Amino acid sequence: MTNSLAANSPLPLVLTGFMGAGKTSVGQVIAKKLRREFIDMDVVIEQEEGMPISKIFETRGEPYFRALESALCARLAARENLVVATGGGALVNPDNRAQFKDAFVVCLDATPSEIYSRLKDQHNRPLLSTPNPQQRIVELMSARRDAYAQVEWHLDTTSKTVEQIAEEIIGLLSPRRISISVPESVCPIFVGSGLLRRVGQLINLTTDNFSPRCAIITNPRVRQLHVAPVVESLRARHFQPHVIEIPDSENFKTLETVRTIYDQLIDAQLDRQSIIFAMGGGVIGDVAGFVAATFLRGVSFVQMPTTLLAMVDASIGGKVAVDHPRGKNLVGAFKQPYAVITDTDALMTLPEEELHSGMAEVVKHGIIGDAELFEILERDPHSSPVPTEGRQSWITRAMQVKIDIVARDPLEQGERGKLNLGHTFGHAFELLSHYELQHGEAVSIGLVCAARLALRKNLCVSEVATRIENLLRAIDLPVRVSPAMSTEAILAAMATDKKRIGPRLRFVLPRAIGDVAIVDDVPQEDVIAVIDELREN
Repeated sequence: MTNSLAANSPLPLVLTGFMGAGKTSVGQVIAKKLRREFIDMDVVIEQEEGMPISKIFETRGEPYFRALESALCARLAARENLVVATGGGALVNPDNRAQFKDAFVVCLDATPSEIYSRLKDQHNRPLLSTPNPQQRIVELMSARRDAYAQVEWHLDTTSKTVEQIAEEIIGLLSPRRISISVPESVCPIFVGSGLLRRVGQLINLTTDNFSPRCAIITNPRVRQLHVAPVVESLRARHFQPHVIEIPDSENFKTLETVRTIYDQLIDAQLDRQSIIFAMGGGVIGDVAGFVAATFLRGVSFVQMPTTLLAMVDASIGGKVAVDHPRGKNLVGAFKQPYAVITDTDALMTLPEEELHSGMAEVVKHGIIGDAELFEILERDPHSSPVPTEGRQSWITRAMQVKIDIVARDPLEQGERGKLNLGHTFGHAFELLSHYELQHGEAVSIGLVCAARLALRKNLCVSEVATRIENLLRAIDLPVRVSPAMSTEAILAAMATDKKRIGPRLRFVLPRAIGDVAIVDDVPQEDVIAVIDELREN
């Protein structure tokens, strides 16, 4: 699912949580800052019923009041440009939470002692009309804990001013947020400018209680360019980040590199509640994700992609791996990130060749499932992926193709295999070049091979193959097979591809722009013919 939560989005902002957590006072401040209408659900119900809530409870009972809440949730969810403060029990009801499925919902938390301190002099709380209100607060909070945990974003308001809380929530509205839902997991994907300075804030506004000790795995160039503000942001949220640097090369995406990282994590005393942050391109994301999946039998990790390829592809979907001398990504796991934080400012520091490499995956996503994205690139092959004021780039569109597929098939049991378009060829080319070819460059050649193979099998018309090759060529990506790679060596490298089914190779082939098919029955002579016809002179 996709929610654009920019501050000027019309979607409702809903504040929920226990009574006394600050929903009304914070909501009023946010509404004023965002120039939105503020709705306090309890006040609306009192006005419509002509009596205070305590009287409604007394004369008509709690079930009657809860029915009023449910009806009001349905009405408000259909409106735009609101800041809504719910009653403390309103979103305990799962049907009410479902009404706000498209809204941005934040649960405000506070300790029981803080809640009692705020409410002890108030006498209009019917649920606290007991001889021991402190004990009643503890009981109610315990009873509602599981329901509140279903809310994606939490903010602890203890010892914070109303202004501080309001600013933190407004800060969340700046990036675009795309959530990818897979079984037992919802991974928020933030896309925006300046997010690396706010990593601590984005991670701290969650339901989980992380250990302060954490690690940032990165490479020398990214460390020099981008790590300092991330460290500062994490320290401001009481994290103790330990930076681990590994070489920036596919040649170091190995189990030996993983072993050296384990040693440093042990020395840094990370525990099972620690987070590992992957900060860099696809290699860093794969290695750090594999480490997170295996260290202490699994710890949380956050993807912070800094290359175009990693932003639109490698950081999304939870596939992590390292290479083996006989094949790429042969040792790996499925490990969904806790979150993905995509700061588009990092793209402005990329060398030209890395931007081009990432474009191969963008084109691939257009071929797989977004013909309009492909056409956008055809019209302007060199358009920037960096959003500017008043202009959204195509970057979130490219991401969305993969997000939608992964949500439907998280463990690659079927449809997710479509994302391997161009990769059966491409991984072989990477391996045989000893990784001198960048991943995107190898995929580019693989896309052309896949299109020619589809043409040979009469799956597509010649125009499709021509458009694919022309677009990749216009982006300055390679489209021919190196003469240094023999056909026999390419076939041998393909034979170790992890996507094979028994002795058969699996290919993803385009039927049209925006439509691909997974094909298992491709004769080897067709593969050989495609390689030979695309060989560089």
